Amino acid sequence: MHADTLASLADTRLHRPGAVAAAAAQRERATSPVGASGKCFIIAADHPARGSLGTGGNPMAMADRGDLLDRLCIALANPGCNGLLATADIIEDLLLLGALDGKMVFGSMNRGGLAGSTFEIDDRFTSYDAATIDAMGFDGGKTLTRIALDDPATPSILENTAKAVNELAALGRIAMVEPFISSWVDGKIVNDLSTEAVIKSAAIASGLGATSSHTWLKLPTVPGMDRVAAASTLPIVMLGGEVADIEAMREQWGASLSLPNIVGLTVGRSLLYPADDDVAGAIDAVVKLL
Repeated sequence: MHADTLASLADTRLHRPGAVAAAAAQRERATSPVGASGKCFIIAADHPARGSLGTGGNPMAMADRGDLLDRLCIALANPGCNGLLATADIIEDLLLLGALDGKMVFGSMNRGGLAGSTFEIDDRFTSYDAATIDAMGFDGGKTLTRIALDDPATPSILENTAKAVNELAALGRIAMVEPFISSWVDGKIVNDLSTEAVIKSAAIASGLGATSSHTWLKLPTVPGMDRVAAASTLPIVMLGGEVADIEAMREQWGASLSLPNIVGLTVGRSLLYPADDDVAGAIDAVVKLL
């Protein structure tokens, strides 16, 4: 990103902090949760707030905010990319840059379970709340809901996710719930990416809250996505995560998108930081799947 643009963002934040709310109020909102293809493609950038900055073998890949914003602007400039998932700092930068007109916007809600920490499962809601998502005119909120049967913090995460589902639904906003069956292995949290575990996580997440009327599931792409999709009638978006073989993953995405309740993709690092560094090409290749 050009130094003048970064300087302008910093100057606005210092001298005109009210410009953020003004930009949100003036933003052209999306008219549909899906794009022209009938599917949604949401670019995700909420990893840094958990202290998770690495991708593609570079532990500090996402540490340069100007570079990250450049990559996000490239992704959002593609008409086939119809949404963003991020924390307030990133969303506000993009609002000030005018990059979110006509896009779905999802605020990431719980980022307190810092990556690699001893309290990672105790993932507290330290980012967006439902009231702010509504006031800013955003479309929904996203929760990371890791279910670790060997960690006593799990019930509080389930309870707080259910509260978020209720609060978002009461405001007519989407609750995008990202569940995993997780466990502690050698002092680290490991997500179980077996088909059976993803099915179980979908079943648990579908039942959180007093209503599921506004709940979407954000699930990993695993073998047997037809079985995963059959576990719930809720809309499902497939996540990307750390993808080793992007070509193979694109094939899986393409095959899974034909399932009726798999409504799109929510992908971040693997497309923002592709091996060949061609962000526009990586985004376009996914848009063609839709």
